[in-house]
Amino acid sequence: MSALLVLSSSPSPTHSNRNGTRTRNGGGDGTRNGNGNGERTVVLRPITAQTYRAFLASPYGEALGAGFLQCPSWAEVKEGWRAQLLGWGPDPEAGELTGVALVLLRQFPGTRKYFAYLPEGPVADWSDPDLDAWLTPLLEHLRRTGAFAVRIGPSPAHRRWSAARLKPLTGPGRRLGDVLASEVDPLGTAVAERLRARGWRRCGGDATGTGGGTGAGGGTGAGGGDAQPRHVFQVPLAGRTTEDLWSGLNQEWRRNVRRARKEGVEVVVGSAADLPEFCRLLALTERRDGFRLGRSLAYYERQYAALNAEEPCRMKLYLARHQGEILAAHTMITVGRRAWYQTGASADHRREVRPSNALQWRMLLDAHALGADVYDMRGVPSTLDPEERAYGLLRWKLGTGGQVVETLGEWERPLGGSANHTLHRAFQAYLKRR
Repeated sequence: MSALLVLSSSPSPTHSNRNGTRTRNGGGDGTRNGNGNGERTVVLRPITAQTYRAFLASPYGEALGAGFLQCPSWAEVKEGWRAQLLGWGPDPEAGELTGVALVLLRQFPGTRKYFAYLPEGPVADWSDPDLDAWLTPLLEHLRRTGAFAVRIGPSPAHRRWSAARLKPLTGPGRRLGDVLASEVDPLGTAVAERLRARGWRRCGGDATGTGGGTGAGGGTGAGGGDAQPRHVFQVPLAGRTTEDLWSGLNQEWRRNVRRARKEGVEVVVGSAADLPEFCRLLALTERRDGFRLGRSLAYYERQYAALNAEEPCRMKLYLARHQGEILAAHTMITVGRRAWYQTGASADHRREVRPSNALQWRMLLDAHALGADVYDMRGVPSTLDPEERAYGLLRWKLGTGGQVVETLGEWERPLGGSANHTLHRAFQAYLKRR
């Protein structure tokens, strides 16, 4: 497949080569410097999984903070999708990259056209003043591939609320959007404005407090709302000691962790052989708490195998045992300097021995020991109303002392041409009927 080349007049960003050293675009014989007027050359083309992974492991790539949904292995998890690995920079084939993307393509039934989905991607420098230098060739490549519409998940945060700010401000009918944020990320605000100016639409609307996905890699998301959680809960780990993490837990959490220890709850790391028990507990949890992820044992077996084949121990299954019985099981995924609590499940009985608190405390400690900068507990609801059933999940996570982060959410746009716009509208209607 031919490469797409774009000349950009913005300064060359630092990037990493195959050896992980940091250089500037251009240099050498100067043949990659565009027209000689200070413009940088951006080439986009398909790359191998090996080249993609080497970029994510490089100092520059790691600093971009890719999530596990943008790792090459995620393509093996998602059935019913075609996948492409794309990279851009001065010389993608030589490993000289400034950004990458895992693109999932789902065919619209009865056509040869595709919906292109980049879950929590692309992996790019969103602070680049010349966003079009890589976004334009990316969209052009997808159009040539046969995509009629594209959905992306920019990485910058939008707003943050600390646990300390939210706890006293709960009440009937209250939502996150009713509370002044502890921090507003200027980069997130700028990226949102730039995307709107280029015809992108924020899925689910702009109002804080709207719904959104709570899973990881759930559906296409093209039916209107976010497929990935817009609001997540994160516990900062960088620069903190284990004593800091312990003191960050609220009194109830510390009491529950001590209770689990006193009752003899044992936390161990399981294996693929324990996934059936995890799924059995997950089914109990779904019925008890009134939600449904819709994922089978085969899905988790595929995920566990794919992620750990890419990097040993990338995905771990933690088990809480009491009197020889598994009472709770949680999964954790690590990529670079980030760790995620992905999915949790627990039994209906003996909840008083607090197996889930014991699991999370162990997972927090393990993420800290691995050098993670942040422990992401994934999605939380936007309600602050204690009478709403969903609030219980947020209340539980607030006890860790972290913060609610409103991401930029997912953004979508049809590609050029009236036919693509028509297909996009038809595809949205099709998904809503499913």
